[in-house]
Amino acid sequence: MAAMMVGDGTTTVVLLAGEFLKEAKPFVEDGVHPQNLIRSYRTACNLAIEKVKELAVSIEGKSLEEKKSLLAKCAATTLSSKLIGGEKEFFATMVVDAVIAIGNDDRLNMIGIKKVPGGNMRDSFLVNGVAFKKTFSYAGFEQQPKKFVNPKILLLNIELELKSEKENAEIRLSDPSQYQSIVDAEWNIIYDKLDKCVQGGAKVVLSRLAIGDLATQYFADRDIFCAGRVSEEDLQRVAAATGGTVQTTINNIIDEVLGTCEIFEEKQVGNERFNIFSGCPSGRTATIVLRGGADQFIEEAERSLHDAIMIVRRAMKNSTVVAGGGAIDMEVSRYLRQHARTIAGKSQLFINSYAKALEVIPRQLCDNAGFDATDVLNKLRQKHALPSGEGAPYGVDINSGGIADSFSNFVWEPSVINAINAATEAACLILSVDETVKNPKSESAQGEAAASAMGGRGGGGFRGRGRGMRRR
Repeated sequence: MAAMMVGDGTTTVVLLAGEFLKEAKPFVEDGVHPQNLIRSYRTACNLAIEKVKELAVSIEGKSLEEKKSLLAKCAATTLSSKLIGGEKEFFATMVVDAVIAIGNDDRLNMIGIKKVPGGNMRDSFLVNGVAFKKTFSYAGFEQQPKKFVNPKILLLNIELELKSEKENAEIRLSDPSQYQSIVDAEWNIIYDKLDKCVQGGAKVVLSRLAIGDLATQYFADRDIFCAGRVSEEDLQRVAAATGGTVQTTINNIIDEVLGTCEIFEEKQVGNERFNIFSGCPSGRTATIVLRGGADQFIEEAERSLHDAIMIVRRAMKNSTVVAGGGAIDMEVSRYLRQHARTIAGKSQLFINSYAKALEVIPRQLCDNAGFDATDVLNKLRQKHALPSGEGAPYGVDINSGGIADSFSNFVWEPSVINAINAATEAACLILSVDETVKNPKSESAQGEAAASAMGGRGGGGFRGRGRGMRRR
């Protein structure tokens, strides 16, 4: 759920949901009805979200340069825990430029990520347009120009190959000499198609289907570049970037259906040849070409960039950021503890336990970095308890093993509303399940498998009975 809605923060959701359930367990064992817990948890969730909104800082109304700088800091915070964290500033800038390029377009596939093994991470680059690997090419391809300035681009969904019409139709001849007229007709059909493409004025012809050797040579003779078997996704991105329209017929090719870009070139990237359309007028697409040593490394880098892209998109849409490093979690936790004191009855305990669970985020950060979690959390509680409220932006300082002002150190993240919401809903869903029923057959099969795995010792299974478990 978090991955779909946020793009990053899946670990946060899992940690929080697990901690909410851990805090709820003693109450359930003491006979508290789960619905009472769920009600209190949902109340605490709403209070937490209101507090996050109150603490969030808006980036709306700032100049483009300021906004880019703020968004880059959000992206860098996301990338700091990833494999490419060593080059987080380099990639953060690239991600922000890519997200700004697609603007308000909700289609994430407008940002393409192409992976080319070899080189180092800093050889990665961003194309303000579309880039894709050279497609399968026929004879005559070498003679085509490899660079154009402000070319007209024709996008097709047509096969430009010499086809034998006898495959599509049954032909009966009374005279063998008539066969030549059929062969001539086949050639005339393909030449007519190619001639119409040339008359349209396009200098770059792309098609989703094959462009055969005859067409390739024909275009090469007329200084036209062509590429067939372009993937559907790449063709759609070229259409969005260049302002062209994919044609299913070569009749009536007018200027309105042709796209354009500032520069088209075919360029060597590592061991691959890439077709690159840059300086596109619509500016609604971007392509990140990723370089790196091994395939596994580049795959991981792509996943990391996806998280960063999603975070920057959210920050752009919501235009609010909060202090990271566990600062927001500690501040919300303090607020909920304070609020719980004003409530009479059992729900005070439940909201208090919810507040305690929120501390799992800074604690986990300390554990991951090898610091004394208890010591750091005590310092954070003390700082956040200051009546002036100056401790609100303080979180875990990974560099020193103490605490620091996360906001001043530019450890930012978009408002973590979705993470709190998703974790609370997951915990409430599990709490609302009062009994699980197992298939006796599968249970006995599992028991036998366990017994054989243990060398015949301690076989048998467990059967669920409400909240308890009974040995068979």
